[in-house]
Amino acid sequence: MPDRTQTTIERAAEVRGYGLFRGLDVTLRFLPADENHGIVFQRTDLTDAVDIPARVEHVVPEPRRTVLSRLGTRVEVVEHVMAALAGLQIDNCLVQLDAPEPPGCDGSAQAFTEALLDAGIVSQSAMRPTLHVPNAIEVTGSTGARVAAAPLPPEAGYTIRYDLDYGNSPVGRQTATYTITRETFINEIAFARTFVLELEVAALRAMGFGQRTTTSDLLVFGTEGVIDNALRCPNECARHKLLDCIGDFALIGCDLAGAFHADRTGHRANHDLIRRLKVQASMSKTPGAGPTADSATGPAHRRSA
Repeated sequence: MPDRTQTTIERAAEVRGYGLFRGLDVTLRFLPADENHGIVFQRTDLTDAVDIPARVEHVVPEPRRTVLSRLGTRVEVVEHVMAALAGLQIDNCLVQLDAPEPPGCDGSAQAFTEALLDAGIVSQSAMRPTLHVPNAIEVTGSTGARVAAAPLPPEAGYTIRYDLDYGNSPVGRQTATYTITRETFINEIAFARTFVLELEVAALRAMGFGQRTTTSDLLVFGTEGVIDNALRCPNECARHKLLDCIGDFALIGCDLAGAFHADRTGHRANHDLIRRLKVQASMSKTPGAGPTADSATGPAHRRSA
């Protein structure tokens, strides 16, 4: 992967909507940021909130989504926003929102990607660190799911493969494999939407989630296939899982170089892999292994009322 300089956006951008999980109206704003600021989330609806750097150190375990928390301030469902920023190679950005989670939009990263492209991407002077996977590493779950990373020659870049297996359900078995570049993300990945089985919907709503979400907001699979919607490509579900990987892996805080392979895994395994990769890179003292947890992100601070 060639060395590159850090980037930010040229001007502010905005996305409005309501959250897929909690259903609250929300406005999300992307703002330019200085070199070495990193991606930082800021809750503007809270008077005593702290800023949250988008780092795996701030991840708290929650089902079906990626949640960041710091000193009592939480931001939920950040994976699609993070995927858009990472997929477009935007390194420094302040992300403001006035609710606990970003707009769900259509369950993909498309709206965030379009807003960021409209804002313009500008180069900065500081170099962007890259973590080259030093040795093969793997995280496995009790069900046999696994996510792994392995070294690649430097010129091979950053690849992700996702294998999805829903057995004999309408989702079925799918695979998506890409070398992650800005162009590939825009054209092949950003549009892939969240999906859920119809039989899971009632349980999610009983937990208070998805009260405003309809079959037009994401892909809902019934016994005969997608309900009141249509796939954008045959393996859209696998592409969406790969999109989630991009967002979750970006919480390492630097570029990645290596081959990543996820097999039926979700957010928690993705986070565990990144944590282990940070430890491995630190122990191996790999050149270009990237910043420490706080060195590439400006200090988060508590805002007064």
